[in-house]
Amino acid sequence: MFATIPKVAFDAAGNLYIFDLAPGRSSADLRVVIFDRAGAFVREFGSVGDGPGEFREARYYAVFRDGTVVVGDIGHKAYHLFDPTGEFLRMVRMDRTETSRRVSDDVVVTLQIVRAIQPDPRGGAVYTLEVAETTDSTEWGGLAPGFWTVALHRLDGEDVETSTAVRAWQPPPVEAESSVNVTGPDDAADLIPKELRRTLDIGASAFRNPPIFEPTVRMAVLPDGGIAYSDSTAYALKITGPGGGPTVRTITRPFQPRPVTPRIEEEYRRKREERDSQSEVPAGRISFTLQQESFYPVIPVIRRVNTTWDGRIWVLRQGDELLEDGPIDVLTADGEYLGTYRTGATKMPDAFGPDGLMAFVELDEYDVASVVVRRVGPR
Repeated sequence: MFATIPKVAFDAAGNLYIFDLAPGRSSADLRVVIFDRAGAFVREFGSVGDGPGEFREARYYAVFRDGTVVVGDIGHKAYHLFDPTGEFLRMVRMDRTETSRRVSDDVVVTLQIVRAIQPDPRGGAVYTLEVAETTDSTEWGGLAPGFWTVALHRLDGEDVETSTAVRAWQPPPVEAESSVNVTGPDDAADLIPKELRRTLDIGASAFRNPPIFEPTVRMAVLPDGGIAYSDSTAYALKITGPGGGPTVRTITRPFQPRPVTPRIEEEYRRKREERDSQSEVPAGRISFTLQQESFYPVIPVIRRVNTTWDGRIWVLRQGDELLEDGPIDVLTADGEYLGTYRTGATKMPDAFGPDGLMAFVELDEYDVASVVVRRVGPR
């Protein structure tokens, strides 16, 4: 039985690695479960603790093609490396996991850096997606809008060696005000001490929630270590050489972003209310969420990007329904269009593997997770 599966991956032999978090526990309680390409259980490993190879707060996961497992642990501020048998190899210290900014004379807000870890197919490094903050503006309590970067983290030594692979396009800022929404008992707002409320209000001005529908970076790594990414609202997929660097090619298709109308704004609010109503706060508990009622002018065309082991690029487009997945285009890094899966024909795989293998994390009617492995045939 699996609980929460944040990541699945394959190695070159077709073994499937499932990263499973125990229900109701912290992210330290992680186990890595391995199955062979026939679906037979092979082994599992993972334990909670303060020692090398033991997890405090495991957040990031990757598998190299040779079966080396990488677990980024922000509690240890390090990457754990394990060999294909699950034996601990070593730790590599992270160079950064968070940044702090002073937003008033007596309040300093700490921001977590966003990282979506992807292994370099060449081995020895991982790519991460990060938001870099600048301090050259007084907007949002001293924080200028963040810009997205793709960083390459070398794991060869005792400390991570980081270089910027891509600095993505930064969308122009949209003026907005943030506020803290309090949920809980009817008198929840009255139960909050004034000093805490003041701190929350200052924090809301410092944490810039991006406008709804603002474009973010969608990226995936190609077999040669190059990067395929989208960082705008248009259908414009940029391709870099191995290790990042300048764009060597931009692949476009004639699809335009959808303008955000008052009707779309209202539909978004309705769907958000439906989602929030399904997330009940336990009796007696008070929950804080950051609310921001600003919308980007258009909805980006591309929702997600992924790559296969043979270098094909899968591009998931925005669906006709708001916040729903649409068709999936299949392209090559050279810009050749191979075809499109119509809406609903398939989900975007959660992992690609060798020989056309694909893994999908699925939930049954009781929200119990399972992993389904399929194979896509040759063109």
